[in-house]
Amino acid sequence: MDVGSFAYTLVAFLVALGVLIFVHELGHFWVAKKVGVLVQRFSIGFGPILLRRRRGETEYAISALPLGGYVKMLGEEDDSEPDVAAQPERAFQRQPLGPRAAIVFAGPAMNFLFAFLAYAAVFVFIGVETPSNTTRVGGVSRGLPAETAGIRADDVIRAVDGKPVSTWAELSSAVVASGGKTLTLTIDRGGAEFTLPVTPKLQENRTLLGETMPPVYRIGIEASHDWKQVGPVHAVGLAVQQTWRVSKLVVQGMGAMFVGRVPLRELGGPIAIARAAGQQARQGAKYYLMTMAFLSVNLGVLNLFPIPGLDGGLLFFFLIEAVMRRPLAQRHREIAQQVGLFVLVTLMLFVFYNDIHRLVQG
Repeated sequence: MDVGSFAYTLVAFLVALGVLIFVHELGHFWVAKKVGVLVQRFSIGFGPILLRRRRGETEYAISALPLGGYVKMLGEEDDSEPDVAAQPERAFQRQPLGPRAAIVFAGPAMNFLFAFLAYAAVFVFIGVETPSNTTRVGGVSRGLPAETAGIRADDVIRAVDGKPVSTWAELSSAVVASGGKTLTLTIDRGGAEFTLPVTPKLQENRTLLGETMPPVYRIGIEASHDWKQVGPVHAVGLAVQQTWRVSKLVVQGMGAMFVGRVPLRELGGPIAIARAAGQQARQGAKYYLMTMAFLSVNLGVLNLFPIPGLDGGLLFFFLIEAVMRRPLAQRHREIAQQVGLFVLVTLMLFVFYNDIHRLVQG
């Protein structure tokens, strides 16, 4: 990767990450303000503070480690802090269970809301992307037979071994059924027709969730897509459906990993996200925005997992509190937080390993 490409990818990643962190923390911040809790700091990033500015009673900061953010509230960790005594009614831990749960849930909720708004914006102002069933090539995978043979995006494949094909389904079936035999493709490029020999290669095959299926022969091309204009009401309805569909897919994918149907090596971390953000940004603003929507759903779902250190862990503590009719003991919360931190750090190291392994393997 050259310097310019790396810089472009890095900027695309930091912008996407910054927006998603801001949206998430804004949910906590806004609801905390609404219920009267004192927000002492709103930070994008963790660790040492690089930039800070105080407005009113809240300090706004950008911190050194960009992989997250936080909203620091009065009495959030310990309601015996000296400052709590001066304003007990504004301490987080002194709030009734309902407002505390609302503050915590607002972060993931804002991620889902952002995804919905992003999808709605694309569908209303640009249209809905649908796979085309024509034989026009939408993209060519690097290093696979189609690229080696010289096939390019926007080529139209008219025939396979002299047999005309008019739909993507017919073209795909001919490649899969080749058994690895070299095929002669008739290519239409800008009105000029010529033939190219292509030898399909056996490739791993996965479901949408990433589950392993028997390998199939492929040449490394993808279908083109069309953009269809829809009315605003229909577009908003489709945005709701898409947000729900992606949320369901993320949950199912994580469940498939948990039970072993999808290998853990499929988990990606910041490097994988950066590469995806850079690739989609190069495709255009609409693809970049839809990628951000997808990542926002992932962030919302992940934060709802009942792991101490995540929003879902706090919500689980609140559920225990509702059942027991008293808060979980401070010592028990501290132990759970330490376990949760260990799990999260281990997971982060694991996904970094996966990312680096993919980079090395190409």
